[in-house]
Amino acid sequence: MLIALTLILSLLPMGRAGAEIFGFQDRNGFWHFPGPKSTKRDPSGAQSSQKDLEAFFQAYQISIREASEAFGVDSNLIKAVIKAESDFNHRAMSRKGAVGLMQLMPETAREMEVKNPFNPAENILGGTRYLAVLLKRFDNDKPMALAAFNAGPERVEACGRVPAIRETRQYVNRVLFYYERLRSKAE
Repeated sequence: MLIALTLILSLLPMGRAGAEIFGFQDRNGFWHFPGPKSTKRDPSGAQSSQKDLEAFFQAYQISIREASEAFGVDSNLIKAVIKAESDFNHRAMSRKGAVGLMQLMPETAREMEVKNPFNPAENILGGTRYLAVLLKRFDNDKPMALAAFNAGPERVEACGRVPAIRETRQYVNRVLFYYERLRSKAE
């Protein structure tokens, strides 16, 4: 019924922005929207990208600090992952079904005990827990752990290095770039 309602609403004459928001809800309750692979959509239609990252850091500072302390992950690395994954948009959704600030897949969210991946505090806690697991699994090798965060740990272990997947290599480089910038600002 929900899919039919979504289809009917998408056919009604609307303004330009309203006509672009359509999709379906899967059996786990997650919304999916069509679009290019790299596009992360906000189901509310709000624009989340802002130039002033400090405002975002302030908004999530407590959650990031708590997650950092709980799992022993550098807060600058957490911020860098959030910046690369969602640009600090807690409503972000990927075409593949990853959601929230740290773009958790539904299965990963369940494994990390995240009940509501759109809740910023839960998402940061679960994403950091997962990042800590990956850092431990890859002997604190940040590029390998980040590649596993993006492409999956089994794929990284199978090749023994950052896989030759363009998206994954770009992702690792982007996160490390943000991480170094954040660390240099903190010094």
